[in-house]
Amino acid sequence: MQSKPGLRIVTVAFNPGPELARMVASLSAACSHPYELVIVDNGTETEVVDEVAAASGAEVVRPGANLGYGTAANLGARGAEAEWILVVNPDVRFGEHSIDALVEVAGTWPQGGAFGPLIHTPEGLVYPSARHFPRLVSGIGHALLGGIWPANPFTQAYRRNSSVASAHPVDWLSGSCLLLRRAAFEQIGGFDESYFMFFEDTQLGDDLARAGWQSVFIPDAQIVHDQGKSWKQQPEAMLRAHHRSAMHYLNGIYDAWYQWPLRALLWLGLKAREELQVFVARRQG
Repeated sequence: MQSKPGLRIVTVAFNPGPELARMVASLSAACSHPYELVIVDNGTETEVVDEVAAASGAEVVRPGANLGYGTAANLGARGAEAEWILVVNPDVRFGEHSIDALVEVAGTWPQGGAFGPLIHTPEGLVYPSARHFPRLVSGIGHALLGGIWPANPFTQAYRRNSSVASAHPVDWLSGSCLLLRRAAFEQIGGFDESYFMFFEDTQLGDDLARAGWQSVFIPDAQIVHDQGKSWKQQPEAMLRAHHRSAMHYLNGIYDAWYQWPLRALLWLGLKAREELQVFVARRQG
């Protein structure tokens, strides 16, 4: 690795298993550019992180507490001199030349601040990672109907930016794998650290758009994301965290004093949905 590579890769780990080593191993076929790798270790079980770091030459940052995703990613990006910062979950596997494709296409979008790849599930399905901002009508319709009627018009509208024909601007991109232009990322102050986990990527898209930057979906770059592990291990905790962050995000969108009845209704709706999903998760467990 060069002393000043053009790319810093940041991953946030929390007591990881073999998925971290698999992600790091996939970098060699995905990226021909010099890069530096930073692992932010939010957990307490250090053995796997230390082994991967020793084998890959990665820098390990240990904050001494679980900072959450966005705050830890900001810590890993701090002090970077590279033009590009790639923030990626440890349970991602990069496709061949995927990082090269991200960087190459990103260079043709001078107003692009964030770039996201096409994401596949382990089963080979396309994950809808390029989306519209959740707003009142589409967001409520998607939240209430998405789990029981996936083809409902609200969910379709929420996800309709997911065309895989060519690179195109979208509202926001999945934070599981984001190539960030460092200048844009630093201008907005990185991820909003008021989110512990979930919706920090949605907020990032909002913050970039307000600062005049685009979020761009690049389907030529492809990855696999096995996002089911954490949900299966702690479904109730994950569901509650997701709904807390959803309400936090919506509170920021509808923050005028006269919108307090709307905020109350949104809270009631999200709370009912949360309790229903937790009930189902307990029954299935």
